[in-house]
Amino acid sequence: MTQYLRQALPMELIDAARVDGASTLRTYRSIVLPIARPATAVLGLLTFVASWNDFFWPLVVLNAENPTVQVAISSLSSGIEVDYALTLTGAVVGTFPILLVFVLFGRQIIGGIMHGAVKG
Repeated sequence: MTQYLRQALPMELIDAARVDGASTLRTYRSIVLPIARPATAVLGLLTFVASWNDFFWPLVVLNAENPTVQVAISSLSSGIEVDYALTLTGAVVGTFPILLVFVLFGRQIIGGIMHGAVKG
């Protein structure tokens, strides 16, 4: 995030806001936040996916009555006879939140990825 802001946010823009009489809060709200929005969306998505897909720590810490989605799917597929329809249904239901986040923030995510990839 720091590297992105150093590259995308010119200090001349902040200096111009100070010369125009903008306060620190107004400079942050009007200049820094709109420029940082794509990187924030990408960082938020990566953090959400990493915590959503975390398996080992919830398996160790949580009890069997309150599992996370991934631990519940794992317990569905562990046994002598595996019900694949139930396991795959759980996997599809567990994928919906990530798809929802991508649908809601997809434009910002793609904009953040493309901003870092295209030079010109």
